[in-house]
Amino acid sequence: MKLIFEKLMSGSEEGFTFKEIRSHRFSCPWHFHTENELILTLHCPGYRMVGDDITELEAGDLVLVGSNLPHIWQRDEGKPRPRRPVHILIVQFEESFLGHDFWKLPATHALRQLLRHASAGLQFTGKTRHRVARLMSDMRAASGLRRLALFLTALEALASSSECRAIASPGYTAELSPFNQERMERVLRFINERLDQPIRLREVARLAGLSEGAFSRFFRLHSGRTSPTFVNQLRIGRACRLLAESENKITDIAFACGFTNLSNFNRQFQRMKRMTPREFGRQLGSPSPPPQGA
Repeated sequence: MKLIFEKLMSGSEEGFTFKEIRSHRFSCPWHFHTENELILTLHCPGYRMVGDDITELEAGDLVLVGSNLPHIWQRDEGKPRPRRPVHILIVQFEESFLGHDFWKLPATHALRQLLRHASAGLQFTGKTRHRVARLMSDMRAASGLRRLALFLTALEALASSSECRAIASPGYTAELSPFNQERMERVLRFINERLDQPIRLREVARLAGLSEGAFSRFFRLHSGRTSPTFVNQLRIGRACRLLAESENKITDIAFACGFTNLSNFNRQFQRMKRMTPREFGRQLGSPSPPPQGA
């Protein structure tokens, strides 16, 4: 997949685009576009990366991604394939979708501030998330003026909310070189597809067409972390899902997530989750996993 810069098409009636994605073959590249994007994830086991932030996706995740901010939504490619399809609601809109004069009105000050802060991405939680999720759900069956009214109500709820946090770090600056974006997309796809296997620096560097040292600098520049840290974050995220959704032995889960020994798995899990895998399973209310290797 070569798509890096996306030019999105506006809806013919409302001036913005509403999409509902339901697919077992979901694919989203590492990309950017001039449009702002409001994304409600209803089901997509995996992770999202917005700027230099990587976060495990949970049902109900609601984010606003600003113009030209690189991002990717990635379903976990672990086996077996999930039975439920990916389910995501998306609204894509240009800042000027209601005309430039609209933004000169004093009443739109909060909306202007909202889009300015969205340049780093915003995640919404609490009552705001529930309210906007309902509005986006209602938009599925609406069209024309009704859909426009629902969207403006959602924007007002977001603009007046304090239940939000910036996603990308304050110092993050996107380097929007199409060539480097394509490199990053190839690397992310390679890592995601081989998460249960050894991932060697020289292989990933070769894929990016860089020396190992240059690749390490390149990856840290674009992701805000080293490649081993990134890979371990994805592997621990997969381990959390397996602990929640299966009754497999802890040893089997560690190997299914690409860890070659149990002690390293336990150490990385403890460092990232501040608890052991067994404690994590008990916290979820799942049956206590069998003893290690049993």
